[in-house]
Amino acid sequence: MAAVMNSERALPAQARPRRQAGRDLAGAAIITAAAVIGYLLFPDNLALLTRIVAVALLVLSLDLVTGYCGIATLGHAALFGSGAYAAGILSAHYGITDPLLMTLAGIVGGAFAGLVSGVVILRGHGLPQLVLSIALVHLFHEFANKASSWTGGSDGLSGISADPFFGTFEFDLYGHTAYVFAIVLLLFVFVVLRLIVRSPFGMLCRGIKEDPVRIRAMGASPKAALLKMYVISGAVAGVGGALNAITTQVVGLDSLSFTLSAETLVMLVLGGTGSLFGALSGTVIFMLFEDYVSAASPFHWLTMVGVLLIAVVLFAPKGLYGSVAAFLSRRREAGE
Repeated sequence: MAAVMNSERALPAQARPRRQAGRDLAGAAIITAAAVIGYLLFPDNLALLTRIVAVALLVLSLDLVTGYCGIATLGHAALFGSGAYAAGILSAHYGITDPLLMTLAGIVGGAFAGLVSGVVILRGHGLPQLVLSIALVHLFHEFANKASSWTGGSDGLSGISADPFFGTFEFDLYGHTAYVFAIVLLLFVFVVLRLIVRSPFGMLCRGIKEDPVRIRAMGASPKAALLKMYVISGAVAGVGGALNAITTQVVGLDSLSFTLSAETLVMLVLGGTGSLFGALSGTVIFMLFEDYVSAASPFHWLTMVGVLLIAVVLFAPKGLYGSVAAFLSRRREAGE
């Protein structure tokens, strides 16, 4: 038995790069297949699907700091909104309408907001972190409201436009280019995040979540590692914000709202924390369910959403994706 266990341990060590690359390709293939299915099912509602992708990027960014690092936050919309305003201001005030440059501006804006938020939030632990994150998102919201000459204030930032992608594919009313652009961004971010979370840095962040005292005793700096992850998280959220600004051509104060932050956390818990696929599945399920029940029952849809969330928390505490993955893992182990 010992020899078999040793051989099983040795095999993954030798085949790990190929296995991980295979999982990355499988993940990208699943996302692509889901995107094609979404296009076939909702050909006339691509704006909703594009919005789902933008919010999914925000939920992925939250998973980096909450699911992998254990940082409690209810202010992650500050990073998303900063990316959206950075891309929007670049277009509306400076006339730079290249979608890739606008996306880059969103990355920089989100990363900077992540740096500021991380410096403040990481000074607390547990409940104080939540309070600090809530205070930050309100401060970002109020700053955007007061800087109306740049952000449009409560009226929103309009006048945003994007050039045709590669000079050929226009961002038209049908949303085909926007949807394809969104899926390409999602695939790129997903692959990069897969590399990050399984890297030594990603494993360090998981270790900090489990036992920061031991990590500190080993000579590593938990706060420095968490701050780096917060900046990466801000960059990912900034991509989502920039995508939202490019595709909707307007940025409102709701992109910096506490409500969006809270819904983002709900989507993450719904799918399952500490899993990129959990974040994606939670976003898709929540937003499609919300869209369907709000159309079917405009006066009672919040009740239905509340019942769904209560049922998931009580009967699937690891989230829908997390619970299914755990069940399949137990079945696989039992079969062996």
